[in-house]
Amino acid sequence: MNAPEARADKGAGVTDDAEDPDDLDVEEALALVNDPSGRGPGDPARARAGAPRRGDGPRPAADGRSPATRPSRHDDRHDDRHALSWPAARAVAERAARRGTGSPAAPRAPVPVPLDAALGLTLAAPLTALTDLPSFDTSAMDGWAVSGPGPWAVREEGVLAGHAEHPPLTDGEAVRIATGARVPPDTTAVLRSEHGHTDDNGRLHAAPPRPAAPPRPPGASRAGTGSTVAHGQDIRPRGQECRSGEQLLSAGTLVTPAVLGLAAAAGYDTLSTLPRPRVEVLVLGDELLTGGLPHDGLIRDALGPMLPPWLRALGAEVTAVRRVRDDAQTLYKAITRSGADVVLTTGGTAAGPVDHVHPTLRRIGAELLVDGVEVRPGHPMLLARTKENQYLVGLPGNPLAAVSGLLTLAEPLLRTLAGRPAPEPYTMPLRNAVQGHPHDTRLVPVVLRGDVALPLHYNGPAMLRGIAAADALAVVPPGGTRPGQETELLDLPWASGGIGVCFT
Repeated sequence: MNAPEARADKGAGVTDDAEDPDDLDVEEALALVNDPSGRGPGDPARARAGAPRRGDGPRPAADGRSPATRPSRHDDRHDDRHALSWPAARAVAERAARRGTGSPAAPRAPVPVPLDAALGLTLAAPLTALTDLPSFDTSAMDGWAVSGPGPWAVREEGVLAGHAEHPPLTDGEAVRIATGARVPPDTTAVLRSEHGHTDDNGRLHAAPPRPAAPPRPPGASRAGTGSTVAHGQDIRPRGQECRSGEQLLSAGTLVTPAVLGLAAAAGYDTLSTLPRPRVEVLVLGDELLTGGLPHDGLIRDALGPMLPPWLRALGAEVTAVRRVRDDAQTLYKAITRSGADVVLTTGGTAAGPVDHVHPTLRRIGAELLVDGVEVRPGHPMLLARTKENQYLVGLPGNPLAAVSGLLTLAEPLLRTLAGRPAPEPYTMPLRNAVQGHPHDTRLVPVVLRGDVALPLHYNGPAMLRGIAAADALAVVPPGGTRPGQETELLDLPWASGGIGVCFT
């Protein structure tokens, strides 16, 4: 790592050695102190000493629920014995979006949208060409359309793109032509501008042959030499890219800028897409300020500004952001009156005196699908089905814990509802050892430097300094990781798509 990179990493809080214990919450720290194995981070034996491996934990039932999270259990207290492993919780969230109440859910009805509104949506049907591409023979270069062998007599009027068909050429004739213009009938080839010259009598000649060039790719047209040109040289024939009716893209393809261009070229004005899942955000807490500096026990709301653009990056339409005071009846009304596909709450998922999410779900008869996850930060997160085709994702109130819940439960749920493909998992080695929880997965912010990931400090549940500087989250298994150990990474939207692409 060069000096500028090292300075940047220091500013971002890159760890130089074992993780700062201050970054762990109190419960994690106690768990580490009380771990009877006494083993250090990254020791595989530590993870084996009674700690579940990735993928362990209660096996979800066929209806997408864990036996530990059946609807009959609605205790007000959060009980870690019923928590799912991190991989199992993500799998339940994905299955929940595919299933109704115990049976395959009806597919979301496709909606036609104009091209300028389709970016980021998912194709509901295959994209088939409505025309040949190109739809007529066109010139691939500026130059002359020529017929037969040269030299050629040049017509006075040239051929421009977008104009009607030109009269046919006869042997020995040529006409000036622009890139993209329709070639006249009976054209043998297009002679590039740099490959031809006219004599004093106005006759066109092909330029003398140049030194041998490297071999051309298969299918590429050959340039003629001397007075001859290769048949079809620098002409894009009709249907070269596709024929009308040919499938260009399959259903489920994410609409990118390139997809929009292809659809327009293939003749589309609108696309049949899956609608974005509608999300309503309920920010809970009497202690939150929307402006100014913290004072008198009040703190700034970090989640209200952070979650909506993040949800849009996950493919959602955010219909509203509402602030709800710490009152059970107010929360009940907010949830039951919501018409969104997904209600996302922040805070109130634990067992404190004003944690009203669990009692409210019990009151409305919600079906708990996930009630706690073996992940740090964010283990009190939850997922419930509140009514037919509506879900509630309960995020913890601490900011980084909320991010953990967002990527653990909301991301697979929203991705599946939106019809987006699952990202391909990948791993990178971590430069430094990362302290692990004895029993739970940890999500740790990292920056990417070349072919390694560097763990960041400031990764406690209430901290955003680490995630704000991060490129990804490392999925640290129980017991931690050794220096250089390959570790799964979760990309963050701004690192993979760019600010303008992923948040608009």
